[in-house]
Amino acid sequence: MPSTLPDGEPVPTDGSLPPSAFVGTRELGLYLHVPFCTSRCGYCDFNTYTADELGPGASRATYLDTALAELRLAQSVLGDAVRPISMLFVGGGTPTLLPASDFAGFLEVVRAEFGIVDGAELSIESNPESVDAIGLEQLRAAGFNRISFGMQSANTAVLKALDRKHSPGRVQHAVEEAKEAGFEHVNVDLIYGAPGETDEQWQQSLDAALEVEPDHISAYALIVEDGTALGAQVARGDVVVANDDVMAHRYVMADESFSAAGMQWYEVSNWAKPGGQCQHNLGYWTSQDWWGIGPGAHS
Repeated sequence: MPSTLPDGEPVPTDGSLPPSAFVGTRELGLYLHVPFCTSRCGYCDFNTYTADELGPGASRATYLDTALAELRLAQSVLGDAVRPISMLFVGGGTPTLLPASDFAGFLEVVRAEFGIVDGAELSIESNPESVDAIGLEQLRAAGFNRISFGMQSANTAVLKALDRKHSPGRVQHAVEEAKEAGFEHVNVDLIYGAPGETDEQWQQSLDAALEVEPDHISAYALIVEDGTALGAQVARGDVVVANDDVMAHRYVMADESFSAAGMQWYEVSNWAKPGGQCQHNLGYWTSQDWWGIGPGAHS
């Protein structure tokens, strides 16, 4: 039976915008989705595109111009309800495939037309191999104060199973470079339950993540999604993923390791040192207002 979308207000056929009265008065955050990747990971079902998948007229070079047009559309909808941004998160995809100058320009427009609250969290995602020390310095100079690296695992075999391109050692260098560039907050993402992963390999990843001393760690259970390469492999019986009991045990392993290191669990898949909680995450969980920009983003 085909799935159906929940009932809601229909999209206006005349191109009109909803009244700003629909907008709340809580803190306002922005999410910018950058959908580009150099290659597609077998487990990923996010709205992303490799160079070969981009349609006519789609280009990395002009993407931020399109995002700015959408930002100004948001401003039109908000009208008198426009208020300074208290948090901004740039996700993907792999945002750092775009030059830092693009994001600097985007933030300049946000500052000029919305304003940014003093001390606001400005966060960006990156793969360890998609940015270098110079790029990190440029992102920090643009205004970003938090960065999240897609570490996923510290084991070469597990990284290969997840179709990740970086080496385990690159994560350590990337985190060090981010700290040297002046980033105030650094997160690493982990994934548990990859095909063939053992408890020992997962513990290796937990230890390696703690060793680079981020102030925030996210640990996500691998989800097999329909329409992905991994989903097809599982359906054919080519690979076997961990069952629920194994997943639950890996989650407990993560919580025990992070708690012992002084990190506090504050959200389903996230742990942080005191003061390191991700304001973007908290904004979602506490029903703050945010505006999503880019393909697949929602508000």
